[in-house]
Amino acid sequence: MKVHMENMIEVRNLCKNYNTFSLKNVNFSLPEGSIMGFIGENGAGKTTTIKLLLNEVKRDGGKIRIFGMDNIKDEIKIKSQIGTVFDESYFYGGFTVEDIEKILKNVYKTWDSSLYAQYLRNLSLPRNKRIKEFSKGMKMKLSIASALSHHPRLLILDEATSGLDPVMRSEILDVFLNFIQDEKCGVLFSSHITSDLEKVADYVTFIHNGSIVFSSSKDELADNFGILKCGASEFPNLDHSDFLRWRKGSFECEALVKNKAQVKRKYPDCIVDMQHLTKSCCFILRGKKYERASY
Repeated sequence: MKVHMENMIEVRNLCKNYNTFSLKNVNFSLPEGSIMGFIGENGAGKTTTIKLLLNEVKRDGGKIRIFGMDNIKDEIKIKSQIGTVFDESYFYGGFTVEDIEKILKNVYKTWDSSLYAQYLRNLSLPRNKRIKEFSKGMKMKLSIASALSHHPRLLILDEATSGLDPVMRSEILDVFLNFIQDEKCGVLFSSHITSDLEKVADYVTFIHNGSIVFSSSKDELADNFGILKCGASEFPNLDHSDFLRWRKGSFECEALVKNKAQVKRKYPDCIVDMQHLTKSCCFILRGKKYERASY
């Protein structure tokens, strides 16, 4: 496993309140040289968190540091070192990729025309075709090429592979993996496609209803998370603090546990199975929090 010296992103007790939704005490850190998968269902708070990172909306509480700097006080300096890609292309449809370069080279002092040309070639993007003629996948490739061509240290992606076919997604994931070969760089990758994150993420942060359920390395999740199975009559007598979520059947209960080795020792008569990231996330979305009153 990589040894990381610094955090590219540090979020502490981040809060944002809307009339119908609240982001509640969000905490996570992204070490340099790594990719963090930011998972959650639609409406969980992923995009709100990203907007707060970019200071596009005002936070109600907490702290955000990027590259060790305050994201509000040092906003301009920080943003000059960030590339962003969202699920929709915001480029004017009448432009060509060359028109995009003319604009962005005046925005970023570190714009690299040769690097941009390299990305265009590698991603098979035509220079003279208008963007309105591009497919969704081609528009996403252009967004990525544009985001990376000023040598950013941090790439922030919000559902960048959503709606793309598996071949296109695989091609784009390879770009992200190549990007972090420079261990001073990092990627925050918001997505609901857990199979993509299984392939590329070093860390995973799961947000649900505005709160962080877990934030850990992918290896730690694989080693520690599991599913406990026991009889429905036994389950109310178990220690609920061991469980993240549970599901009840007619004769059997299942619970997602965050320390399967400890749980195995504590309940030797129960079965504790290994659990993959995708299944753990589905369990959290479909399961319930443990409440003794429910029995």
